[in-house]
Amino acid sequence: MRLALFQPGIPQNVGAAIRLGACLGVGLDVIEPCSFPLDDKSLKRAALDYGPLTHMIRHASWEAFLAAPERREGRLLLFTTKATAPFHKFDFQAGDTLLFGNESHGAPPEVHAKAFTRLTIPLRPEARSMNLATTAAMALGEALRQTDGFPGLA
Repeated sequence: MRLALFQPGIPQNVGAAIRLGACLGVGLDVIEPCSFPLDDKSLKRAALDYGPLTHMIRHASWEAFLAAPERREGRLLLFTTKATAPFHKFDFQAGDTLLFGNESHGAPPEVHAKAFTRLTIPLRPEARSMNLATTAAMALGEALRQTDGFPGLA
């Protein structure tokens, strides 16, 4: 199981994803360009000291991400407000990569085209979207629950 962020625009969301991946033992792919430097101090503040615990890979482009060895396994699942399939009714597999688009612009058509499926988290009709880190945590929690992928208790 992996998380992937497509051209993220908010450092705090990447920091939260670093912590999420580190705590749950899930790899993180950051697909650049980002709208901020990845060494931005707010990113470091959000990730705290979890950076060394995470398995984060930076990809210079969408094409580089698709060509990476980590992408050869499993399905690419795009989370988007444009989907109609609810995430909690989808059957996740251990090798899946959960992909999240840019916070402001979402994912472009070429990203949608490469996804095995597109999933959404159902929201009230008057709500536009949720925070990226919150969405990632909900989606990853359900995927790990279904695949029995949570770390064991010490």
